[in-house]
Amino acid sequence: MGGTMKAAMYYNNKDIRIEEVPIPEIDGDEILVKTIACGLCGGEAMEWYHIKRAPKVMGHEPAGIIAKAGRDVKKFKEGDRVFVNHHVPRLNSHQSLRGHFTKDDSYKNSELKPGGMCEYFKASAAHVENGTFLLPGWMDYGTATLLEPWGCVLGGLKVSGIRPGDTVAVVGCGFMGQGFIHLSRLFGAGLVFACDLSDWRLNKALEMGATATLNPEKEDIIQKMRDLNDGRKADVVIMTVPSIKTLEQAIQMAETGGTVHMNAPPPAGQVLNLIPADLYDREMGITTKYSADQFDIYQLFRLFLAKRLEPEKAITHKFELDGINEAFSLLIKGGQSLKSVIYPNGINAVS
Repeated sequence: MGGTMKAAMYYNNKDIRIEEVPIPEIDGDEILVKTIACGLCGGEAMEWYHIKRAPKVMGHEPAGIIAKAGRDVKKFKEGDRVFVNHHVPRLNSHQSLRGHFTKDDSYKNSELKPGGMCEYFKASAAHVENGTFLLPGWMDYGTATLLEPWGCVLGGLKVSGIRPGDTVAVVGCGFMGQGFIHLSRLFGAGLVFACDLSDWRLNKALEMGATATLNPEKEDIIQKMRDLNDGRKADVVIMTVPSIKTLEQAIQMAETGGTVHMNAPPPAGQVLNLIPADLYDREMGITTKYSADQFDIYQLFRLFLAKRLEPEKAITHKFELDGINEAFSLLIKGGQSLKSVIYPNGINAVS
């Protein structure tokens, strides 16, 4: 197509600029997608992680319309409505064959060019083959952007070991925490405790499926869990806040034989003090899951298609591209917001 386009360029958490960058050229096995919507991820506020790669075009949760398909692309055509996952692994590597697809060496290198927060992006042949999903006409583009982040939620729930009837506690009720609350019911959870300092988020958690709320500033959360759970704490505790202090709290909230799932990593270099004998005696496990693979996305997509979930409840704000700084500020502050979706070609763009 040639020419230039607008993109949200990240320099640091206080410096995001709308810049003109070239519209990507595609090869015969690639696609060019007009970005209709792209979700703003909480992980994009982890400055310690992103500043090493700055300046960079933001965004990795895009949905849009194929503007151009390479001559060798057979699965899709121009005009198709699609969601494209930001990374795809090789399927025959050591890590992939052991089920750790997102830790395949090529995973991070298969990124969308130049990113999702721009008017157009290109997807590689690997994306076309394993990471692109055709959207039905009834599915809103904004809703489709949730496939990646809640794909991470679904992947996390798969490794957390929830058994039917288990008591689950979710620590941190931002967008990802709401996802864990909402999806945990499909994994057989019984009681679901939502833990947060914000009463607004706790009320949203009740709307998303939580059965009880915990506010550490207002109550003894361990005692409240015991009072409502036959004297026991949680079988599975899911930590969504990137904080050592929060992780330590999550460990204390877990019952003997329980599991703590770490969804959000504390900043690199921070150290967690653990007493190994205590973990051993409690038979407690800690699980992690880095990002979402194509199987997580596919499984979540099927749940969306079956209308088993209500993802639109988690979208609280919409912005055009020039509102990215306002959206990012909202993300940092939290407050009465969960998910912001950015529309690089305008909120009313549909073609």
